[in-house]
Amino acid sequence: MRNSEINFKVLLDENNIPEKIEWNATDKPTDGPSETNAIAISLWDDKQKNTMRMDLWTKEMTVMEMKRLCVDSIGGLADTIKNATSDEYMADEMHALCQKFVKHLDNELKGGK
Repeated sequence: MRNSEINFKVLLDENNIPEKIEWNATDKPTDGPSETNAIAISLWDDKQKNTMRMDLWTKEMTVMEMKRLCVDSIGGLADTIKNATSDEYMADEMHALCQKFVKHLDNELKGGK
């Protein structure tokens, strides 16, 4: 058996708002830490039977980037649910929701509401 690690380093300002987020992993294809503007982590608590979440983003993350992160995350979860459970209905519904959000964001970028 082998170990694999993922590490996050968060530099906070005086108000505990992230200024810089770095991550590194033992299985990452490149050496050394990489910077990111956001992380969204979900952990399943088997004892409580619920999800614990940690969402962090830097001051550099734009609102549109945050919205895209959310849409991409839902799409990724749709793929996960399909691969892990073979529940195509749930995956298809999640992907359809992503498509609605993409249209909404495209409209927002064009100046619409």
